[in-house]
Order: sequence, then C-alpha cells, then structure tokens
Amino acid sequence: MSIKELEYFEKGTSKIIHGDAIKALKNIEDESVDLIFVDPPYNIGKNFAGCSDKWKKDVDYLEWCYIWIDLCIKKLKPNGSMYIMTSTQFMPYFDIHIRKQMSILSRIIWSYDSSGVQAKNYFGSMYEPILFCVKDEKNYTFNANDILVEAKTGAQRKLIDYRKNPPQPYNTQKVPGNVWNFPRVRYRMEEYENHPTQKPVALLDRIIKASSNKGDIVLDPFSGSFTTCFVADKLERNFIGVELQDEYIKIGLRRLCISNEYKGEKLEAVKKSTNKRDKNDLIPDLFGDET
Repeated sequence: MSIKELEYFEKGTSKIIHGDAIKALKNIEDESVDLIFVDPPYNIGKNFAGCSDKWKKDVDYLEWCYIWIDLCIKKLKPNGSMYIMTSTQFMPYFDIHIRKQMSILSRIIWSYDSSGVQAKNYFGSMYEPILFCVKDEKNYTFNANDILVEAKTGAQRKLIDYRKNPPQPYNTQKVPGNVWNFPRVRYRMEEYENHPTQKPVALLDRIIKASSNKGDIVLDPFSGSFTTCFVADKLERNFIGVELQDEYIKIGLRRLCISNEYKGEKLEAVKKSTNKRDKNDLIPDLFGDET
C-alpha cells in the first residue's frame, strides 16, 4: 500500500493531518508537543473502515510500533508527557521499549463492564492498559487539583484522623488511583461515533486536564473518532490529530466544526453502527490466542 500524501485542515492554530502517521510525525517539529495520547491499532483483527489491523507476524507489528513510538518521543518537549495504549498481550513489549527512553510513572488500567459475552473458555478481558510516561520525572505537568475524585472512605464514612493535632476529618477528595472505571462508548450514547474503538470523552478529559495546560499542544497520531482533539479543543488546548482513513477524517472535520462537507459530501453524524459484533470485538488476555 502506498503511503498517502499529507493533507492539512486547520482550525486556528490547531490542525488535522490526513495521511500516514509515521510520515506525519516526521513532519512535526521535534520537542514541540506538550502531551501525546496514542491509541494505535492493536493487531487483533479489528475492522477499520474496511481495513484490518492484523499484521501477518507479531514481530512486524512491534517493529512498526517502535518506529512511531520513537518518533512520538522525539516530538515531546523536555517536560512533555505521553499516554499510550495497546492490547494486553502487546503492552509488555511497549513497556520495555519505552522505559529505555522515558520514565513510566503509572501503569493505568481502564476498566469497564460489558453487556455481552466476553469469553467462555478463559477469563475475558475487561480492561485496557495505559502507560503514563514522562521525559523528565522531575519536570512535567500534573494538575492534580483539576482531576480530584471522591475519597469514599472520608466522604461517606466521615472518619476522623486522630494522628493529626488537632484531629481532623479525612479528606473527601483525592487524586485518582491507577484503576479508572469509565463505560465504553456504545450505540445510542450521546457521544457515539461510527468507529469500532472509540474512547470515551471522560477518559480523555482526565488525561488532558491532568497533563496539559490551556494553550498547550496535544497530539494524537491515530485520531480515529477524534475524541482527543474534541476534548482538547473544549479545554482550550491546541490539537494535532493525524488520521489515515477518509471515513474517520470526515468524523474529525464535522466533530471539530472545521467543515460540514468533504469531497462534495455533506457531513452528518452516523448513529447506526455498521460494524458487526463478532470475535474481533473480544480482546484475548493470552498472547498465544493472536499468533
């Protein structure tokens, strides 16, 4: 497959780049980005607008991933942060590769429930892993007060901390731990877009609030449903969203109010999924299931 030439769509100082992620990353200035969120193809056979994300060999997938991972790291400012996802079976490889170049501060679990049957012959996967990485563990953005959640022990049980003088009630708020519970985006939800692996607004809201400030640049090299750019825009950050597929570029142009048409086609939200649920919707826990 030939690599698509880059096409740019701008919104103020933000932009969508239509084309191959690796080529796009090479065209972004080094050390210019404050925050990167990466949700790449997982190599599990998902159907993305008619293209499967399954590589012939796992080693080929990993070699491809290492190229864009290294490019992402180059694009980050010295005080920048990166959040990166992949399937459970490939995350250990990402972890080992990245920790040679960055500090991994948190290994986050995005946990969710499912109304469907996940697996019958083993324990089905009900989470996706996320690495939170920084270039300099002594100098990075983390806006703790912007992402506080209820501290249930203190808030609900009204316990008193007698170690303090004088004794005081336990805090009712805290910084979230590394297990995050957000529902997956489903058909009929207000934020739903026609994309098989759409990430929820709440997930990106926490990440972008925590690890960037107003006016910062947020990069997503596999934008898909453009949730990262959508949330960044709402939170007054600048965004760079990269996407290869025409179908998903149309989502980005509409969702970010950049254009209401593309190649003569009027852009409207699609509220009916065209992706059939099958075995590709299951993410096995075991590496051997996907070889």
